[in-house]
Amino acid sequence: MPRTVLNNDCLAPEGYGEIIGGSQREDDYDKLLARIRAEKLPEEAYSWYLDLRKYGTFVHAGFGLGVERTVAWICGIPHIREAIAFPRTLYRLWP
Repeated sequence: MPRTVLNNDCLAPEGYGEIIGGSQREDDYDKLLARIRAEKLPEEAYSWYLDLRKYGTFVHAGFGLGVERTVAWICGIPHIREAIAFPRTLYRLWP
């Protein structure tokens, strides 16, 4: 089984890490179903996802931008916690 994926990452320097990550999801119905069964996962929980692959999607990919990490890098903030608009702390779990 190949262990490669189609993806890319944009890493910020100075230890800030990945600020953008992108990848293409597996789109082969049979491979997905075989993996679900191999991991002994409940097929009914993934039926909606399998139906997308079976009846009407196209090969696609996406990306995610870590806004807080990017802001921390651009502003030179030493900890990502200081760039989060609504950080979770010991006494604050919701915004």
